Amino acid sequence: MLKGKNVLITGGGTGIGNNMARRFGSLGAKIAILGRREEILKEATADLGSNGIKIIYHKCDIRSPEQIKESMDYFESEFGHIDVLVNNAAGNFAYPTEKLSAHAVDSVLNIVLHGTIYMTIEAGRRWIQSGHKGVVLDIVTPYAWTGSAYVVPSAAAKAGVLAVVRSLAVEWAKYGIRHVAIAPGIFPTPATQKNLFPLAGMEEVLKNRVPLGRTGRLDEISNLASFLISDEASFINGEVVTIDGGEWLKGAGEFSDLSVLTDEQWEQIKKISTGK
Repeated sequence: MLKGKNVLITGGGTGIGNNMARRFGSLGAKIAILGRREEILKEATADLGSNGIKIIYHKCDIRSPEQIKESMDYFESEFGHIDVLVNNAAGNFAYPTEKLSAHAVDSVLNIVLHGTIYMTIEAGRRWIQSGHKGVVLDIVTPYAWTGSAYVVPSAAAKAGVLAVVRSLAVEWAKYGIRHVAIAPGIFPTPATQKNLFPLAGMEEVLKNRVPLGRTGRLDEISNLASFLISDEASFINGEVVTIDGGEWLKGAGEFSDLSVLTDEQWEQIKKISTGK
């Protein structure tokens, strides 16, 4: 379904990004991944490459427009062009908002909102200048439109990303550039388990909010993403597809139920997430 597509995935070395890279590659796409940790990128590239997937990587901090340009130059030199940009890289943690430092707020906003906008503008500028049609897929969250307690920087950043999707879906449509988004609910990965529900019982509390009674599987996101970036979805533009088992319909604010945690438990979470 994706034969002939060159797909760039930010944060493609682990978690959802890595799973999407595997699925896209199995459907015929060539894959480019980027991230800040080169060792992880190397491991992911070797693993996926050993399974017959054409994949390359470039170390890049998406908070830096200069590094993004260098990465895009490299990927275009290897593949000729990029057809699909998947803005997947993110940072998030659950913590009482009144205890957040300015640095903690910026750490999320700079990756999720600024990095996504930088990546999108760089890819879009190249597509527009060359006359090449493209697709941007952003990974957002159901609380991008409801908000959620205890993850305020993430909620603000993801809301901004969703606004970008809907805005550019109109502005850049004349260039043949589509924008789509996926809003996942609870999908356990090593990163989410460390930063969002590290204490015993927390995942169970969150899972109980889901009408289907379970958390999501990564392949469910990857299958949806494969369709949205394919030519089969060529008339879908500016849309966000929620994949959360019905959770947000049951009650807004994915992490709001964490109000049951004590101050001591929040300190435990801080130590687990930051190592301090």
